[in-house]
Amino acid sequence: MKTPYRALVTGGAGFIGSTLVDRLLAEGHTVDVVDNLSTGSLANLAEARANGTGRFHFHQLDVRSPAVVELMARRQPEVVYHLAAQADVRVSVADPVLDADINVLGSLRVLEGARGAGARKVVFASSGGTIYGDADQLPIKESQPQKPLSPYGVAKKAVGDYLYAYRELHGLEYTALALANVYGPRQDLRGEAGVVAIFAGRLLSGEPCLIFGDGKQTRDFVFVDDVVDAFSRAGERGTGLLCNIGTGTETSVNDLYAAMARNAGVTQPPIYGPARPGELQRSALDPSRATIHLGWKPWTTVEKGTAAVLDWSRQRSEAG
Repeated sequence: MKTPYRALVTGGAGFIGSTLVDRLLAEGHTVDVVDNLSTGSLANLAEARANGTGRFHFHQLDVRSPAVVELMARRQPEVVYHLAAQADVRVSVADPVLDADINVLGSLRVLEGARGAGARKVVFASSGGTIYGDADQLPIKESQPQKPLSPYGVAKKAVGDYLYAYRELHGLEYTALALANVYGPRQDLRGEAGVVAIFAGRLLSGEPCLIFGDGKQTRDFVFVDDVVDAFSRAGERGTGLLCNIGTGTETSVNDLYAAMARNAGVTQPPIYGPARPGELQRSALDPSRATIHLGWKPWTTVEKGTAAVLDWSRQRSEAG
């Protein structure tokens, strides 16, 4: 059993963040959540509010606000899990200043807050799908040069550099987790990584699913519970490292659709539209470093994970 500590989770009302909050509370930690609710939802924290009496506190704040630094000085978290972000690559291309404002300056506020509060560690949600750019070899290792092709990827890379500098200058430890395509219950239908959530919604409502391009493009789909397990482990391990959090396996969008349609009992084929400009054709992350340094491995297959998403979507539509 881990020694309980005080944690603070930015973006804690989001899909991954709220699942992490539930995990931290189950481990006995005290958790403060910072979220401006622009994309997160209080409904995602219903379980935390019910089960975390006295150990769970919610603060509706934007990470760009100086009030975040003041809050952290008051609450004095030992470990800060920084997941708050502008997470849409297309938005970053259309408005790179907004993206940098949230993802670079907002992250600096969080780092300043962590430093001022005497936190021992920051665990950062980086992006394995964007920081490396077009990889020469798959699955991608952390030693691959980082050549991001979007402002979003540039911002995530920059925060990784700031984490290194803060460790050298101030002794603030960190672990950065380069996440593959995370999916699971609570995922928002918005955002480009939401293909599993979008397919689930359309399959259950009897609507056809649209695939851009020929569907042969691949992604590394990793289940949210597995990802949250990596975050939990990184609170104590993997210090000073960037670790890929993925399965190392490429799954084509066609294969993803086939698995989900099978689970949903749908025989209707997908429809195909034009390919999206600039979309990566192939992606997969080598998780070997996370296995060595975090003791982490993904354990959920795409079949099982997507079935869980369909079950959750079904329950939500029946309840609502």
